[in-house]
Amino acid sequence: MTEFSGLERQAHNLVDLVIDNSIKRVISDLHSGDESDLGRPVSSLKDYDSLLFREIEDHEIQNIEWMTIDEFTVEKGEAKIDAFVKTWEYQDSWLYCIDFLREEDDKYSKKYRYQVRWSIPTRRKPIPRATACVYFTIEVSKIKPGHYPVEVYYVFETNQLVHKPGLSRFRERWLKDIIESKIMMMEAVKF
Repeated sequence: MTEFSGLERQAHNLVDLVIDNSIKRVISDLHSGDESDLGRPVSSLKDYDSLLFREIEDHEIQNIEWMTIDEFTVEKGEAKIDAFVKTWEYQDSWLYCIDFLREEDDKYSKKYRYQVRWSIPTRRKPIPRATACVYFTIEVSKIKPGHYPVEVYYVFETNQLVHKPGLSRFRERWLKDIIESKIMMMEAVKF
């Protein structure tokens, strides 16, 4: 084993050198090129990680005006969720339906749970193989004054990150990832 350790170390060094040179080349090419497609000036790119994880900063996150505690009903909650989902950017081929799931009574609030089920039916497969769900919670406080707005948050199926309307930008890719992972799982399991 020791006879190969020198070769292994050389191989690692060579790979590291190639990666470092590639990163330097990408950054130098960007510095000499057109900056209009980057979303922000190249001068703000200090290293390769900032290049990979850059965001277009001027994108406006859409939101709606949610109802107050006194105005809330299950039906109005469903209508507001529908209005909010319509602010998201996604292809026309996506279809969704909204279902009220349940009401949970806590000590200081009532939580109303909704499910938004997404799918992409096609002419060949009008019944999709898999769907993706987004779970909304509308929290109606029992202790806040009635003119305060309800609290709204949502999570994507298979994800633990809690989103609040107006604070995070919807990505269509999230729905596609859920559906693709379900299809991969179904193909892996043989019946």
